[in-house]
Amino acid sequence: MATFRMALIQLQISSVKSDNVTRACSFIREAAMQGAKIVSLPECFNSPYGTKYFPEYAEKIPGESTQKLSEVAKECSIYLIGGSIPEEDAGKLYNTCAVFGPDGTLLAKYRKIHLFDIDVPGKITFQESETLSAGDSFSTFDTPYCRVGLGICYDMRFAELAQIYAQRGCQLLVYPGAFNLTTGPAHWELLQRSRAVDNQVYVATASPARDDKASYVAWGHSTVVNPWGEVLAKAGTEEAIVYSDIDLKKLAEIRQQIPVFRQKRSDLYAVEMKKP
Repeated sequence: MATFRMALIQLQISSVKSDNVTRACSFIREAAMQGAKIVSLPECFNSPYGTKYFPEYAEKIPGESTQKLSEVAKECSIYLIGGSIPEEDAGKLYNTCAVFGPDGTLLAKYRKIHLFDIDVPGKITFQESETLSAGDSFSTFDTPYCRVGLGICYDMRFAELAQIYAQRGCQLLVYPGAFNLTTGPAHWELLQRSRAVDNQVYVATASPARDDKASYVAWGHSTVVNPWGEVLAKAGTEEAIVYSDIDLKKLAEIRQQIPVFRQKRSDLYAVEMKKP
């Protein structure tokens, strides 16, 4: 199929995990009813975002939250990118995205490989590494439409990750993310458009809705960008479902018109994967 519909769920996150999961599932059902074949939740969809929350809300995978995602993916017969949750495994915590297929099978699991440790004086300081460990592997999954590559939030700043995914045949990159009110207005859309144009892929980002009363205030603005760098769909700051039709014929045309993959000087430079 050359075209398919994607949905991004910009969920309002509360402090009650079960409510977050229940409401996420109801939005997933609505998106599927509107024809979405691939649906993504936002980063940290079952928990408030913050280092003090990660240990309290962390789960195993499979576990309570991901079991619900598996069930709703099967019920709706969709590919479900489960945003991310705090994952506990062998005494360590990770920021992890689980992906489920139309039969409810766990297709992929991606642990955020670049931890969000930043310090912008007078604006924001955040250290994910206070409680989280970094993942160490790439993650893609195949659908009848295209191959999809996964990143989480801060990963979007690292162009090499997107390049590796493009080399591995991905035509859609999905980054559940929660940029903030400092980096969001400056870089959220810019980074998505950059990764899309650099690699001639579709890029989709799913953010939580903005909650001005939260200890960490998300920027919102879940977005879909095409390989030409055009913003196809974009949410505001409130809870919403963003829909976009992904046209792989358009992607093929752009790659034919501007054949950067064929023109790369592999005799002079390379971005290579050190670990599968």
